[in-house]
Amino acid sequence: MADPKKRSKISVIVMISPGISVDSLVHELMDSLHSLRRPFELILVDDATTDSTFSMLRRVAQKEKRIRVIRLRTRSGEAGALEAGLRCASGSVVVYMNAQVRVNPKGIPLLIHRLDEGADFVIGYRFPRRDSFLNRWVSFGFNWLVSRITQFRFHDVHSGIFATRREVLNHIRFYGDMVHFIPLLAGQQGYQLVEQKIEQLPGKFRQSKYPKEYMQRLLDILTVFFLTRYSKKPIHFMGFVGIVFALVGLAIEIYLFIYRILGLGAIAGRPLLLLGALLLVIGIQMISIGLIGEMIIFTHADTVKEYNIEEIINE
Repeated sequence: MADPKKRSKISVIVMISPGISVDSLVHELMDSLHSLRRPFELILVDDATTDSTFSMLRRVAQKEKRIRVIRLRTRSGEAGALEAGLRCASGSVVVYMNAQVRVNPKGIPLLIHRLDEGADFVIGYRFPRRDSFLNRWVSFGFNWLVSRITQFRFHDVHSGIFATRREVLNHIRFYGDMVHFIPLLAGQQGYQLVEQKIEQLPGKFRQSKYPKEYMQRLLDILTVFFLTRYSKKPIHFMGFVGIVFALVGLAIEIYLFIYRILGLGAIAGRPLLLLGALLLVIGIQMISIGLIGEMIIFTHADTVKEYNIEEIINE
């Protein structure tokens, strides 16, 4: 009897943006999926393109029943494309790919093979990189920061391609740019994460050259740091920082109080007085925010699941 893993259906979700060569991409994807000799479906999500992309997608879908095309009304990004694709996907194995990253579709069977070996989540590691030096440098810095503030060590967490089982994504909440951190959120749930090298094809790539993008990435890193470590205990983060600020502010105020009592000089209008008061106020506010967060979590404790069952024997 064939291995059940070998019979499981594969749903490949591809986000399509303007300027993508649809015919060649679909041809390469279909060849790669046929080589697996397993049931599959190809879901192409048009992210509200305004050129001729959708008409080309419609044409390829009419030729092949295993191709499904979803057109979004507005630009929704990767999170919207993935969520829309998942709603229409029927496979127990999900492969997600952003066509803009231009990875070789022939590498998809390698990702599936790692899942068959026992991994829960396989991240495509673009190697060798074909995009610009600036993009590679930004990616290296991004992955280095993520590795330092989390317990996970990856070369390319934001690669734009991954493979996993459907049940893994069912336990993960993602929105906005958080789709880039799905591997980290899966790791937080206790799933086994692995990387698999996949070739990046040459071509035209978007450049990471705007300061706004760097600020957004830093904010994303801060968000994932908070969500992976303190989402269930906000007082531990906000309270710790708040206590540090409040203690420093209190120490400054006590120093100035003693300084004035001993008649060593006036303190009115001194910048140090304002700094101490400001730190005290900020510290108290941060502690209050942490307590409010705890109250919200306590109120919704019955809907917050802090565990993920892997297996039950003799249920």
